[in-house]
Amino acid sequence: MLSYTKGPDVPLIEESITAVFQRTVSRFPGNDALVVRHQKARFTFAQLADEVERTARGLAGLGLRAQDRVGVWSTNCAEWVILHLACARIGAVLVNVNPAYRAYELQFVLRKSGMKALFLWEKDSRSDYGSILREAIAGQNLPLKHVVYFGSDSWDRMLARGVDIPEQHIRPRDVTNIQYTSGTTGSPKGVLLTHRNLLNNAVVIADGMKITEKDKVCAPVPLYHCFGCVGGTLVCMVTGATLVLPAPTFDALATMQAIEEERVTTIYGVPTMFIAELEHPEFQRFDFSSLRTGVMAGAPCPIEVMKRVVKEMHCPEMTIMYGQTESSPVITMSSVDDSLERRVSTVGRACPNTEVKIAVSVTGDPVAVGEQGELCTRGYLVMKGYDQEPEATQRAIDKDGWLHTGDLATMRPDGYFRVTGRAKDMIIRGGENIYPREVEEFLYTHPKVADVQVIGLPDAKLGESVAAWIRLKEPANEEEIREFCKGKIAHFKIPQYIRFVDSFPMTVTGKIQKFRMREVEIKERGLEAAAEIQTA
Repeated sequence: MLSYTKGPDVPLIEESITAVFQRTVSRFPGNDALVVRHQKARFTFAQLADEVERTARGLAGLGLRAQDRVGVWSTNCAEWVILHLACARIGAVLVNVNPAYRAYELQFVLRKSGMKALFLWEKDSRSDYGSILREAIAGQNLPLKHVVYFGSDSWDRMLARGVDIPEQHIRPRDVTNIQYTSGTTGSPKGVLLTHRNLLNNAVVIADGMKITEKDKVCAPVPLYHCFGCVGGTLVCMVTGATLVLPAPTFDALATMQAIEEERVTTIYGVPTMFIAELEHPEFQRFDFSSLRTGVMAGAPCPIEVMKRVVKEMHCPEMTIMYGQTESSPVITMSSVDDSLERRVSTVGRACPNTEVKIAVSVTGDPVAVGEQGELCTRGYLVMKGYDQEPEATQRAIDKDGWLHTGDLATMRPDGYFRVTGRAKDMIIRGGENIYPREVEEFLYTHPKVADVQVIGLPDAKLGESVAAWIRLKEPANEEEIREFCKGKIAHFKIPQYIRFVDSFPMTVTGKIQKFRMREVEIKERGLEAAAEIQTA
């Protein structure tokens, strides 16, 4: 028996995000659509539709048209959701920009995406976005024409100068979203996602958890990730459920308060978020009895954590999902009806309209059930490609339409999957994807660094942490290296562990053996227990 399976065939949505959203508005106009607790903002579906239309007119007034790129560089807020839907309304392409980006990364995305407008806050408790933006665009010839700050005169002016939205025919297979995922060459790649990709994946997620208009979905995960903007915003827009945003960025206390006070039924998070909630000193005082289901995803899920969430957070129908940005994002999912064993030891089975195989990476031939290989997927969920990168697209999607995830996995006889490792050289730290090559290329810009290799190490809380082995040209210390990184690359990419070395372990042909480096670090830093944590 070969490792191939296909989820059930169900009718696909062949419409635009706007068409589906407007139908939901007409069905549930008075239901709460969006609750943003840190902004004390609440919108019914009718009110949200009005804000979306007003904002779409404002975008049209800026001269933005179908397929123009519009960037949102922000933590979670009401404006993020409104802009997401407003861009879809005019046929523009929403470009998700990670709020942890600094000038080095922001400048790359501004140029690569060709965005004509960027929306952001001037600053918040974590970052001075305005200052970072000015540094990124200084002396650069970029396509950026409009910079609009939320909560400022520029936002008000844009709304006041709105015009009628030009007639356009938005097709389901048109690109509606670009999300950047780091590349193994060090440069982030823009994943092109269509209305068809995202809407149908939102339906898969909603159906998997049996979400209806009676549910309230708490999303402490970032909206700039697929998890947030598909699993959060679009799941609610296709079902009529309420989206609850507890804080601008993850805050365990704010999340638990939101669950209790809003009587939330559905909770999202990456494993580190659930760990932070379970370990919070005030955890015991909250009433989680309204919870029914949720999703733990974004990083390998420790089995013991899943068991505690099911029991202690009153989530009997808690699910695990697996996927990646290139697959819109969900490929496999456990069912709310699955046994606890299946939900804690696997990443579920193939979702509807989704083919999955475990294959020999080089040939693409399926391996026998139980054997390890690369997990590949095919169907509506596969991205349109990488923006302006045909060669990278061909490497990711083969001639038969299979997306190669780069993840190693096995398939059980019952059709459930277990992810066993990564073929690609990627670190997942608390749900953030980090490619060592990107961090390496940045560290090479330090004047004292001669050579550098970056690896991921097991971390009991974050899943993985970043470690750098550095060969120096002249003396330097760990703090000097970290200070060089601060403010220039995202905080989660800064190495937690640094080791200065004279050489790297290599094969006889000169290839660096990162697994040997990892073995040394685990042993010398006493990380054996973290390395043995079982994940699905």
